[in-house]
Amino acid sequence: MKYPVLLEHSTIGITPVSNGIFSEAEEMFEQAFKRMEERGFKIVLNEDIWGQKKARAVSAEKRAAGLVQMMTDPNIDVIMPPWGGHLAVELLEYLDFDKLQTKWLTGYSDISTLLLAVTLKTGIATAHMANIVDLRGSHMDEVTARWLDVLSGKSGQQIIQTSSERYQLEWDHEHPTDIVFNLTEKTEWKAVDAKGHDLTGARFEGRVLGGCIDTMRHLIGTPYGDVAAFRDNHTEGEDILWYIDVSELDTVDLKRSLTQMKYAGWFESAAGVMFGRVGKPSVKEDYTYKNVYQDLAQELGKPVIYDVDFGHKPPQMAIINGAYGMIEMIEDKGQLTQWFK
Repeated sequence: MKYPVLLEHSTIGITPVSNGIFSEAEEMFEQAFKRMEERGFKIVLNEDIWGQKKARAVSAEKRAAGLVQMMTDPNIDVIMPPWGGHLAVELLEYLDFDKLQTKWLTGYSDISTLLLAVTLKTGIATAHMANIVDLRGSHMDEVTARWLDVLSGKSGQQIIQTSSERYQLEWDHEHPTDIVFNLTEKTEWKAVDAKGHDLTGARFEGRVLGGCIDTMRHLIGTPYGDVAAFRDNHTEGEDILWYIDVSELDTVDLKRSLTQMKYAGWFESAAGVMFGRVGKPSVKEDYTYKNVYQDLAQELGKPVIYDVDFGHKPPQMAIINGAYGMIEMIEDKGQLTQWFK
């Protein structure tokens, strides 16, 4: 594995891989860029970020070209696409993965489509974490703030992140707090064992892979989703610790997608699976999300931990694709340990 390192006063490149910034959101992003400069970073903008047309910022070719330009520019250290969207998958065929240098790529939601593909194809670690627009507050909560420590980690280092006290139930962009989020609900991690029974404690470890299943599922069966090749080329054959963010999939669509992952071999040698809090829950008939997790645990014969701190209901930990990780839950709290090895 190849691990980038975030240094003080690094230069952050902002280029679109999915959505652009529509006019109503410009003020939020200007504030985010200013906040990063106040923290000591330099910001370089690809002007293609401004605007949104037909569900994307610009064409797939231009988005790919902008990303490669920043990934090969020696003056840019980190790439933070503005936010997710719907069509990041389009740009993959236009990327020359051999040109990509070892720099942090960060974000979540549709950005995770790109992050997972880059790690699988190149062995470069990528960071599933809050988007730059979510870092615009004058302060950061204790969970979100750890992104700086995680991305600053060096090869061989161990980094521990702990669960939050409270999480955000709904976005309220009109009334952001000084940490952006409205953390009102008590955080409670939960787990089921390989037989689908509730657990008060769980632990498993392996090489970390995952992202937003709404979009990353479209890598299955393509040259950009070859999990077996990644294990052969970039790991020591460890089990995979899967993390899965669910944004808007209803329970039946989620189960179909997980089954497709299983059929494609993605869950072969899985150590276990952890799920974030579901962004917009939608239960089909009486088939709940817990039922989905129980079914998956029984089918894989592996434990599942859910309602973990990542994804569309913040705060979220910085989870590194390609790192070696261990997830632990005791009662309703837990921690994620990651090693850059």
